[in-house]
Amino acid sequence: MPPITVAVDANGADLGPAEVAAGAALAAEHGVRVLLFGPQGAIGSTPGGVEVVDAPVSIAKAPDPALAVRSTPDASIVLASKAVAEGRADALVSGGSTGAALAAGLFHVKRARGIHRPALAISMPVPGAPVLLLDVGASVEVRPEHLVQFAYMGAAFAQAVLGVERPRVALLSNGEEPGRGTPDVIAAHERLAAAAGGRMSFVGNVEGTHVTEGVADVVVMDGFTGNIALKLMEGVSGKLMRTIRDVATASPRGRLGGMLLRGPLRALRDEIDPELAGGAYMLGLRRTGVVAHGRFTRTGFARAIDVAARGVREDVVGRTLSALEEAGALRQAPSSEAAASVQPQ
Repeated sequence: MPPITVAVDANGADLGPAEVAAGAALAAEHGVRVLLFGPQGAIGSTPGGVEVVDAPVSIAKAPDPALAVRSTPDASIVLASKAVAEGRADALVSGGSTGAALAAGLFHVKRARGIHRPALAISMPVPGAPVLLLDVGASVEVRPEHLVQFAYMGAAFAQAVLGVERPRVALLSNGEEPGRGTPDVIAAHERLAAAAGGRMSFVGNVEGTHVTEGVADVVVMDGFTGNIALKLMEGVSGKLMRTIRDVATASPRGRLGGMLLRGPLRALRDEIDPELAGGAYMLGLRRTGVVAHGRFTRTGFARAIDVAARGVREDVVGRTLSALEEAGALRQAPSSEAAASVQPQ
């Protein structure tokens, strides 16, 4: 198999394009070819395997991502997504704005056949019980058929990339009973329960307290709920680690205890490090896409590129469509919705 090429938008990262370029260099050491779109002057020289396309224009901070993508054809994320659409790259990675990446993906890479809405999926590194959450911000308002598709997309991804043989899939709701939740959640529950079997195991509803308890491998929700849940979990885990550090350094006794626990605490920190996940995956497009967090270091960007390449190798797009077709969950007729109607978060 020829080397996989990943188009990477270097603009928008908190640490600047040079840090994204350093991550691209690390990924190139693993055999991935990278087309890096960003300001040549800020990136500088790169090693073999990384080709820089000078693209200094960034729309990472644009208030209306869809409008910015349509009106700024020379933006780095637009050029990167076009490289994927035209076949010059096999996958897309964004180091900047989630909204711009989603809009560029929808306009240029396009939704896969039969997909209602794209979904952002992220693997939360919960110790002993990692869980895939989707949607975490692509589609704020959804219908039952969207949630059903998210369930099958998440299951296919968990199989292909996370190695879960028969993923347990749940809906996030305000109670475990089938009749709890919004009308859309209740309707999606009925459809998923009726179609139980095949490549996934539907385990029903879970509450927020169960998400990190290992009762499901994939948890499905609308993008509004998912985005809030994700940021709340990130905020709580970050605050907890900072509090542990502060307590361990506040007194001689605490410092002594901290020294004794340094190894286990460092291992825990590494286990829950969000950079290990590589960012959020744009499911439902015709090609693989990954949105890295803007605050990532080169390690996180390298991981994002690696997992995008793995998605290509494992044919995540093809396996997702196959799972949806087998379940009868593909859209049967073209939707009247325009891609621009999806407002990424």
